[in-house]
Amino acid sequence: METKKWDIDCVIYDCDGVLFDSFEQNRMLYNYIAQSQGRAPLTDEEAHYCHAHTVYESIHYVFKDTSDKEEGAVAFWKSSINFMDFIVYLKMEPHLTETLAALKERGVKLAISTNRTTTMKHIMEAFGLNKWFDMVVTALDVENPKPHPESVEKILDVMKMDRERVLYVGDSEVDRGTARAAGVKFIAYKNQGLEADGAIDEHLDLLRFLADG
Repeated sequence: METKKWDIDCVIYDCDGVLFDSFEQNRMLYNYIAQSQGRAPLTDEEAHYCHAHTVYESIHYVFKDTSDKEEGAVAFWKSSINFMDFIVYLKMEPHLTETLAALKERGVKLAISTNRTTTMKHIMEAFGLNKWFDMVVTALDVENPKPHPESVEKILDVMKMDRERVLYVGDSEVDRGTARAAGVKFIAYKNQGLEADGAIDEHLDLLRFLADG
């Protein structure tokens, strides 16, 4: 089947699972928080939930059966965690920077829409990503985190983008819902089971969807 070709002015990326293989890093972080409150390690289902949601949503979910410990878990997260201890376990996805460079060379604007919060600034600095991205929107920058479309709408508004010429790359149902609600095209990354306008298993494959010129 011939690959669709689109005129694209802006590509918006999710962070976890797209820019980085961060599943085990997130599991380690939330297991550490759970341990601080005497809770058992996360189940696989809980780890997958935490991978796609904000830290507040994740802590609330992890402690849903022991709500009296939720406040202590939030306080522990805010006061006792050195995020750099966990960022070192992130693994940048293969060929990411090559793809970002190719998109920039075509004049495509780049943005990030993520449900991460305070850690995103440290990640951008640690991996030298600031030079590539024109805008980063975290859950701290909006009232409604993904899958609400507010983060994407904010990017469209600030960057003056036509949603018909914007592409969102994500790996989860949360990302798919965000893109659909915002009315932008959606490419599924390493998740062939997601309903999407296209799917890729490595970053350079994204270039196949862009019209020449």
